[in-house]
Amino acid sequence: MIKPVKLKRADKVAIVSLSWGGAGDKEFRHRYEIGKKRLEEVFGLKVVEMPNSLKGSKYLSEHPEARAEDMMNAFKDKEIKAIFSNIGGDDTLRLLPYIDFNLIKNNPKIFMGYSDTTVNHFMCYKAGIISYYGPSILAEFAENVEMHDYTKKWIERVLFTSEKIGQVEGSKHWTSEFLPWENKDNSKIKRELNIEKRRYEILQGKGKVRGKLIGGCIEVLDWLRGTELWPDLKEWEDKILFLETSEEKPTPDYIRGCLRAFNALGIFDKINGLIIGKPQDEKYYEEYKEQYLKVIRDEAKRRDLPIMYNMNFGHTSPMCILAYGVEVEIDCDKKEFRINEAGVSDKYE
Repeated sequence: MIKPVKLKRADKVAIVSLSWGGAGDKEFRHRYEIGKKRLEEVFGLKVVEMPNSLKGSKYLSEHPEARAEDMMNAFKDKEIKAIFSNIGGDDTLRLLPYIDFNLIKNNPKIFMGYSDTTVNHFMCYKAGIISYYGPSILAEFAENVEMHDYTKKWIERVLFTSEKIGQVEGSKHWTSEFLPWENKDNSKIKRELNIEKRRYEILQGKGKVRGKLIGGCIEVLDWLRGTELWPDLKEWEDKILFLETSEEKPTPDYIRGCLRAFNALGIFDKINGLIIGKPQDEKYYEEYKEQYLKVIRDEAKRRDLPIMYNMNFGHTSPMCILAYGVEVEIDCDKKEFRINEAGVSDKYE
């Protein structure tokens, strides 16, 4: 897979709304402006607002082709070095008929987002470029009062340097507190942070395993099954699968159903390991663990498959960044997770 070139100060980055268009709604516009300002002032980047990105949720809901047009034009523009998603949503799949995979392949650059943006990541994967499961503009870049240091560290470490990333330590704090975005005053209130008491957990497995990353939000992956974006079974071989759950906090029964579908597809027979993000607000924390073990250990008979749980990616805050297609390592004995290569390159090879 093609590894995009690292970012540097003064680079132009495009902002896109590929699912929910709330960034352009009157009641949320102030939130977008905070995120945009952080990109400019904290990271020294030049923001390019794609033409349809701020047309609001009603227009973008009715015009998936406009969302796709922004994505394609952002990839095509040689001056733009990265594309960041405003936010997720629930209908990015509607962009699929309008995507030119060759255009993406021939214009590789950093693409980042999470949640429903999982769909766009699999578009990039199909096109053969590495993309980045990480912060969005409205959520993490526009964090109340200031961005979390942990999130900022991983943006710098993954996107701005071509050095090997190495060990990914867990955050010492976390929050899932939600203060309604439409209230501008809430942006001046820091969300309450909880002390991380559990740290990384190993549900099963011994020793070290390595593999290249693939995965995303489990509910979105469920929607992708059967589409042209779903990788062939051979693509899952020797991978480390990463999964996390959305703010909808799906029930343990739903998670069991998704895992059983993955098992029926043969995925658990192919992968080398599994990493799982912290459930939002830690709801169903223990119940989710039970479902993973029930399906993988008991039904799939993969008692040997390493499973690392409670990691800082996806719908939790702060968060690290996971790059699709890069080699990572799970050390079950030490409860450590490493990324064994750089997330970005100095230049295209």
